[in-house]
Amino acid sequence: MADPKTNQEISLATLRDTDRDRYLACLLSPEGKRGALAALYAFNAELARIRDHVHEPLPGEIRMQYWRDLLEGNAHGSTEANPLAAALLSAVEAHRLPRQTLINMIEARIFDLYDDPMESRTSLEGYAGETASALIQLAGLILSPEEAMGSADAAGHAGVAQAISGMLLLMPLHQRRGQVYVPLEILSATGLDRESFLAGADKPRIAAAIEAFAGLGRDHLAKAREGKLLSPTILPAFLPVALAEPVLVKAQKRGAAVLEASMQEPQWRRQMRMALAGMRKKI
Repeated sequence: MADPKTNQEISLATLRDTDRDRYLACLLSPEGKRGALAALYAFNAELARIRDHVHEPLPGEIRMQYWRDLLEGNAHGSTEANPLAAALLSAVEAHRLPRQTLINMIEARIFDLYDDPMESRTSLEGYAGETASALIQLAGLILSPEEAMGSADAAGHAGVAQAISGMLLLMPLHQRRGQVYVPLEILSATGLDRESFLAGADKPRIAAAIEAFAGLGRDHLAKAREGKLLSPTILPAFLPVALAEPVLVKAQKRGAAVLEASMQEPQWRRQMRMALAGMRKKI
């Protein structure tokens, strides 16, 4: 039988390669919580990367079905063969994480496998709520179940802001794939549709759509910051959100140029932002 500690170490090493920002968030968390957080974040990274590894939606859905079966207790073979799966189940059991929330995360990620556009703001917020927001809430349950309940509203808004910033960072890649995460109602309000946005020719209208999209993210970030400061206990779950605002602000300034080049800051600068957020106890 594999050592749970070994599985957690593998999760942390995997996370270092797949999601460096959340890897740093783990290192800025209490040592006794790092293994469970790494397992949760590595699971999220696996889901997020499925589209990168498949050429058709069906193989992607099969990969997602593996994780769904695992969480529903119908794993194919022994989980010992997959250290990430074993570590995730250990984290779920040790911290009583709601399996349905993780299954809902998988279901939401099926959207990533297809090229259907995001229909509305409500659809976008629902997608973000079941992915980025849920991840913050689950991390909060690992850190402090009591305080996680009190920060649920902040996690909801923070997750939407974080999701939008991530979509803006990946927009050049999404455009090449034919994916559009900007809600159609925002595109329509600026005189665009899915095809004209992907074509990238009408730069003034595209700039207006991106400004509105990033503005929606900033609105949610402002709501996440309302109220009292996050406690040091729960703060590590929110640290990656500290990276959202620079992206949202930059996107509003760059407009249509967002489609042409990545806005990702150097790793050292992102690490500095997260460390400062930890010291200031605010995102």
